[in-house]
Amino acid sequence: MDLEAIQDPGFLKSYSKKQLSQLAEEIRSFLISKLSVTGGHLGPNLGVVELTLMLHKLYDSPKDKLIFDVGHQAYVHKILTGRADRFDTLKQYQGLCGYPKMSESEHDVWEAGHSSTSLSAAMGMAAARDLKSENNHVLPIIGDGALTGGMALEALNHIGHEQTNVTVILNDNEMSIAPNVGALHNVLGRLRSTGGYRRAKEDLEYVIKKIPALGGPLSSTAERMKDSLKYLLSKGMFFEEMGFTYYGPIDGHDFDDFITNLMYAKRTEGPVLLHVITKKGKGYQPAEEDASGAWHGPGPYAIDSGDMKKKAGPPAYSAVFSDTVAKIAEHDERVVAITAAMPGGTKLDKFAKKFPNRMYDVGIAEQHATTMAAGLAAEGMKPVFGVYSTFLQRGYDQLVHDVAVKIRCFRDSLRSCWWWGNTSRCVHQLHEHLPNMKILMPKDENELQHMIYTAYKNDDGPMAVRYPRGNGYGVTMDEDLQAVPVGKWNIEQEGSDVTILTFGTMLPIAKSAAEQLQKTGVSARVVNANSVKPLDEELLVQLGEENRPILTLEEAALQGGFGSAVLEFLHDRGIASMQVKRMGIPDRYIEHGSVDLIYEELGLTATEVANTVKEIVPSKKKRA
Repeated sequence: MDLEAIQDPGFLKSYSKKQLSQLAEEIRSFLISKLSVTGGHLGPNLGVVELTLMLHKLYDSPKDKLIFDVGHQAYVHKILTGRADRFDTLKQYQGLCGYPKMSESEHDVWEAGHSSTSLSAAMGMAAARDLKSENNHVLPIIGDGALTGGMALEALNHIGHEQTNVTVILNDNEMSIAPNVGALHNVLGRLRSTGGYRRAKEDLEYVIKKIPALGGPLSSTAERMKDSLKYLLSKGMFFEEMGFTYYGPIDGHDFDDFITNLMYAKRTEGPVLLHVITKKGKGYQPAEEDASGAWHGPGPYAIDSGDMKKKAGPPAYSAVFSDTVAKIAEHDERVVAITAAMPGGTKLDKFAKKFPNRMYDVGIAEQHATTMAAGLAAEGMKPVFGVYSTFLQRGYDQLVHDVAVKIRCFRDSLRSCWWWGNTSRCVHQLHEHLPNMKILMPKDENELQHMIYTAYKNDDGPMAVRYPRGNGYGVTMDEDLQAVPVGKWNIEQEGSDVTILTFGTMLPIAKSAAEQLQKTGVSARVVNANSVKPLDEELLVQLGEENRPILTLEEAALQGGFGSAVLEFLHDRGIASMQVKRMGIPDRYIEHGSVDLIYEELGLTATEVANTVKEIVPSKKKRA
């Protein structure tokens, strides 16, 4: 079948089991081929091919709402809804988004990127349906890893309490990005091994219905028999106790088994949960055998060998972070590390191998991780929480209530993950205004290791070290670690006409702009403002006294950002008479794309920086 000719999933209604099996093979071959060039979430999507085919066959999208939790497993859905011809542009600038996107298709009814949101969205859509007296199905598809998120459990509790008609598809592949952790994972493990529960319960209910209605003790005994069977076979039946009708475990690659249970679900009143067992990476041996999570979202790869097409280069910032924490931990048993289901992404899996008793992977639970770290610090430990900036948004209340207010010794390593699309970009640094919070951002990997050490030595309030995604620059790494001054900036190069204040990934761009300006007769001072908070107040006062233009340059939101803090300081000191220009991320969401293309779109290039400087320096300093 020509997958690129598909316009909508309606054709599946008449497909036989044989045709569905053939189509599943074609879709897997398509994904393996396309993603070998673009990269993408291969493992999750290979595992849900049959599942997605069945949902589109038995339900009527977009009338029936298919809500993909996280969204990275929606590639098959995109193929079936007319977007196969765009997979060459997957995750590229102005190309096909790697997640559901409502502007792409009417079949994408919910946008996601973070986990555990689908059940709450489903409850809202189902409630709206009922209030409007409409008749459609709402089906959130959530993985076993995402089910560990507190928001998902809150939604399960509410849906079960309200007895709302929602059909939850639990895609249980026993492996998210990292091995699942927690008691709930153990519950699912027990359920996988008790597949006879539903059949046995139905048989018992059939027998009980045949017993004459004698009432009294016999009726009570029958109920106790049912309850005893439930606990005997499932050791708790977590979902039934939450108010759901549970079907499963179901073989997610067996069309007959899946269809039978979906038909049961469609006829069942109240909330239903289908526990579907799938094989992550199914159909591609390297992905099927992956135990580390490498094939969850690989970059380009060679199909035949399974070799990743990684370019040799300097060490990744995350590796430098993890190695530095481990180096410090060798000499201080108080150092402990925490991650929220991202040991591989933060490279703290390396720390875990060295110090298994001092490493905590709490699952998708950033709120819990943040306050747990605060609790460790309160008892004299030195916790390091390695987390992507975009995910720490979920721990914001805990930063305010449990960290910034009371904790004097907290270390927060924020891996910035710019430009992954609307829901996984992290330009909104919400913790900069928190009292007591200190924020550092390195210019390179060598400065990063010293900043990690600085955070370790800090005993005066919480400290965050923000570093970018990707590799460093290959600079020489110092052997000995030393603390860097907090609240003091470094002048990278002197200049007499204008001062550019910047930090992190913007520093090389500022230096390049200064070189361009020099050729036009404009002398630019470049300052590495690596202490984002606190500011270098002494240097700012000096700049105010010089009364020369200032340009602030940041890879973050302008509103409430670094440039705003500089302006506020100068204004409060009554030294804001000089011209100050800010450059950064405008007040809008940024689409996905490569870093360089996004920089160009936003005007964060050396040429645009130089042009902006020319607008604010006195005209007598410019050459014709």
